[in-house]
Amino acid sequence: MTLKIAKRGEIPPFIVMDVLRAANERQAAGEAVLHLEVGQPGTGAPRAVIEAAKAALESDQLGYTEALGLPALRERIARHYLETYGVTVPPERVVVTMGSSGAFVLAFLSAFDPGDRVALANPSYPAYRNILAALGVSPVTLPADPESRFQPTVARLEAWGGELGGLIVASPSNPAGAMLSGEQLGALADYCTAKGIRLISDEIYHGITYGAPAATALSFSDDVIVVNSFSKYFSMSGWRLGWMIVPERLARAVECLAQNFFISPPTLSQLAAVAVFDCTEQLDRNVARYAENRALLLGQLPKAGFDRLAPADGAFYLYADIAHLTDDSEAFCRRMLAETGVATAPGVDFDPESGHSYLRFSFSGSTAEIAEAARRLIARGS
Repeated sequence: MTLKIAKRGEIPPFIVMDVLRAANERQAAGEAVLHLEVGQPGTGAPRAVIEAAKAALESDQLGYTEALGLPALRERIARHYLETYGVTVPPERVVVTMGSSGAFVLAFLSAFDPGDRVALANPSYPAYRNILAALGVSPVTLPADPESRFQPTVARLEAWGGELGGLIVASPSNPAGAMLSGEQLGALADYCTAKGIRLISDEIYHGITYGAPAATALSFSDDVIVVNSFSKYFSMSGWRLGWMIVPERLARAVECLAQNFFISPPTLSQLAAVAVFDCTEQLDRNVARYAENRALLLGQLPKAGFDRLAPADGAFYLYADIAHLTDDSEAFCRRMLAETGVATAPGVDFDPESGHSYLRFSFSGSTAEIAEAARRLIARGS
């Protein structure tokens, strides 16, 4: 008798991770690979974080912490909001999590019931859709395009017209790197308040912008759930640490879920992360490198035929319309890896409906790696 596989386990894969596996297999076989597929910094954690981790390994037992995280780290995150945005956040509303991925699980479980409908832009981070679906919550994809800067709008929410339990926004966004202005984010927050919609703001790329700084949804409402991470600006991706800011009345529900699902976030990572907020000089140098890489690709990719690029206001991605080159972005990315050694992410990961004619370049690696990738792509297209 064949035992069943639960329906919740039949969600689509996170294709970027499949691409990474294929790229690593190619690399293990001795072939050169340039990694423009994965959205993680090409640099490690700042030196002060490493030193704090070493000290903790020598002196701390590294037992469980409280489910919501170390008090010292929660207090430091709260101070970060005052220093960065001028927003006062009580430490009691700060929840330290197992990466932003753990935060999304806790946010969705605490805010939505099975059968609720949650809107998000198409394209967007695939784990939103897939986690919601695994939990029995229905993702509602709102079409987003260059006209809307790949972001949801009040007009498109009203045009959809159905009843919603939630809305997820990301600014800067993945895969397009597009941002919402403070005015636009405020309008979405006001709309959600008026309609009784829970707003979840993904702010994991805050700090990585190339013009105006990103606005936080906390400037417009205390009822939002904000998700952030130590993986992007703070360059601690493998440490698996993130955080949430939750409304006061939701905090106990999140705590109970966290106790049962995760017990606590990684203690070593938490002890080390307290130091990262004092490393902005080093972290901003990383952002300056991303800006250099962005400028390089914006100048070079059109020479390789990639001349329809989304506005990359933040994050470290370029989202390219490749409809004039293919209608199968997965096959195109496989062929690009095989022919040039350049690994990229197919658009269908982020938009199952229209992503067959898009792909995403990550420019978070070294400038030398980005330049070599551009050279190979230009050579292939010539």
